[in-house]
Amino acid sequence: MLHILIVDDDKNTRRYLSAVLSDAGYTTSCADCAKKALDIMEKINIDLMVLDVMMPGMDGCCFAKLLRSCNNDIPILMLSARQLPEDVKQGFLSGTDDYMTKPVDEAVMLLRIKALLRRAKIISERQLTIGSTILDYDALTVKTQKKEQLLPQKEFYLLYKLLSYPNKIFTRMQLMEDIWGPASDSTDATVSVHINRLRKRFEGCTDFTIVTIRGLGYKAQVEEELV
Repeated sequence: MLHILIVDDDKNTRRYLSAVLSDAGYTTSCADCAKKALDIMEKINIDLMVLDVMMPGMDGCCFAKLLRSCNNDIPILMLSARQLPEDVKQGFLSGTDDYMTKPVDEAVMLLRIKALLRRAKIISERQLTIGSTILDYDALTVKTQKKEQLLPQKEFYLLYKLLSYPNKIFTRMQLMEDIWGPASDSTDATVSVHINRLRKRFEGCTDFTIVTIRGLGYKAQVEEELV
């Protein structure tokens, strides 16, 4: 069972978050300061941290910076009553992976935690699973129920990018810069060509569909239960 560490100096907040996360099927541990959080992390393997910003001693931003400076890549969801853009910016610059303002919406928080855990697994295993479809990043292969295919590098990276963020819309420019690089001489038409090739390759696959969003770009449409 996935283990989440809640770091917040408010006892009622810790109890509330622990109850919500436990009901969602997670194991939780709680700490009221950065020092106690580190003590817990030395003894228990923590999969994700829910971190408050305003705490006595070392605040959440400083704690996140400390973890990142030690090459600790644990997913961090930062919670704060501060809503100004500069506060959110400071949170991300400190090394957090996501930022939510209090009071949090339970359903949104659980969805964001699910997304953070999923991305962390993708990065560590270099493998992505959508339903019965398995993408192997190192081998550049995609295995479906029907067959296994070795894809050209750009096609694979493009599909991997889209499926890493199911149902998220990417513009052609975003995909061009991420896959081909900002210095590439290719045009956004190159993205369209590769998208069409992927559609033909996986036209019989029921796990995902690559959808064109007119005027915006593309997304990999995936049913929620497969994510």
